Amino acid sequence: MLNYVWFGLVAIAFVTAIFTGKIPEVGTAAVTGAETAVNISLGLIGIMALWLGIMKIAEEAGLIKLLARIIKPVTKRLFPEIPPDHPAMGAMLLNLAANWLGLSNAATPLGLKAMEELQSLNKSDDTASNSQVLFLAMNTASITFIPATIIGIRVAAGSKDPFSIIATSLFASTCATIVAIITAKLLGRLKVFKKTDPNIAVIEEPEK
Repeated sequence: MLNYVWFGLVAIAFVTAIFTGKIPEVGTAAVTGAETAVNISLGLIGIMALWLGIMKIAEEAGLIKLLARIIKPVTKRLFPEIPPDHPAMGAMLLNLAANWLGLSNAATPLGLKAMEELQSLNKSDDTASNSQVLFLAMNTASITFIPATIIGIRVAAGSKDPFSIIATSLFASTCATIVAIITAKLLGRLKVFKKTDPNIAVIEEPEK
């Protein structure tokens, strides 16, 4: 899908350039943009290597598992339909903790494993359960304590204070996570969505 979106954007740009007579400007902008992208990507290597190294040390030291244990009481309330000792709960806790620390490389396989375990509790093969929807929403919003990628981009762009983004990123991601949880919970209570929930049976009221 993204390939079609990018192709559409490029096609629209060139068609617009033809009608406005600005083909040279569009060509120059494309080359300049590609050069800027390469420079920023190379500039990210150092900061990303540093933070990933620090986060890997934290992971090996057991910090992620410690965070998982701390947030376990909260996740038990958010996912009451999942047994506390089920493998899905452990995978979700580790995924969320890894995302909080900016360990995206470690979080991705944990997220896939969590979805796989959640699917084992799902009675449908083509409809997501409430737990899967909520977990995906939390994973996408994801509270971030250390936005390593954004910090790296700011460093590559020559920011004088690249770490000043931490507080605002934490605030924004926290708000996004709260909204994601509330939205998923509220929508899951609506009758129209309960009808498609594969894990509950909705008894329709008889017509009067």
